[in-house]
Amino acid sequence: MSTVDLHYRRLGVPGATPVVILHGLFGTSDNWGSIGKELSEPNNGAAPLDVLLVDLRDHGRSPHTEGTSYPAMAADVHALVAGLGLKDIVLVGHSMGGKTAMLFAQRWPELLKHLVVIDISPKEHANNHAHIIEALRTADLSPGRTRKDVEAHIAQRVKEPGVVQFLLKNLYWKDEGQLNWRMNVEGLRRDLYAILASIGPETVRVPTLFVRGGQSDYILREDIPAIKEQFVNSRVETVPFAGHWVHAQAPDEVVAWIRKWRGEEERNEE
Repeated sequence: MSTVDLHYRRLGVPGATPVVILHGLFGTSDNWGSIGKELSEPNNGAAPLDVLLVDLRDHGRSPHTEGTSYPAMAADVHALVAGLGLKDIVLVGHSMGGKTAMLFAQRWPELLKHLVVIDISPKEHANNHAHIIEALRTADLSPGRTRKDVEAHIAQRVKEPGVVQFLLKNLYWKDEGQLNWRMNVEGLRRDLYAILASIGPETVRVPTLFVRGGQSDYILREDIPAIKEQFVNSRVETVPFAGHWVHAQAPDEVVAWIRKWRGEEERNEE
């Protein structure tokens, strides 16, 4: 499968340590705008970073495709960073973006300084998203419909108000009086099980930090031994009060970990 040119925004200082951030399913690079801005600016003596906020394929302003999978998404990201000549990257991924980052680390570890994975494990996950896909694909986006109309439709099927507002960030005016989804809804429906799949068993030696939400079930306590066996230079941190969107609920903690965390092997060399 060929790669696509990913849409991205670049903040901060080219030539500084590059931080590449990958959003989750149904998300966009905009979800990381505040954190990206903070990382791109000097803070309490910390140097500004070269931050890339990326829209993965079939999301945001990146192209819609004929197939979404972790090999395809990781290859897209590799094409982007190779084209920009980046190395010693801090690669950050949430949920689907976290699995993409893990697969990237399996295939191109030499490009990475370290990896930060937000609330996702490498295993296969259950399908808890079918109702969301159905809500999106059955929304009436015909001319004359308003954002309020679409919001009411989504809210009938998705009961968490925060998730409803998160999904509506994908809604935009394609033409005057014509709403559309930025994400490829039909493509994501088609490829949902590939997005829920595991990334494969290959060992990763890149220093890796997993950050889990204490109120989330995406990384369970019983998952941690298998994570540490596969990611041999890793640590797992828990934010007790956070759910799946740890970076939205605990942004200061996530920013600090992205800036400062290094693996055991690197610390031991000092």
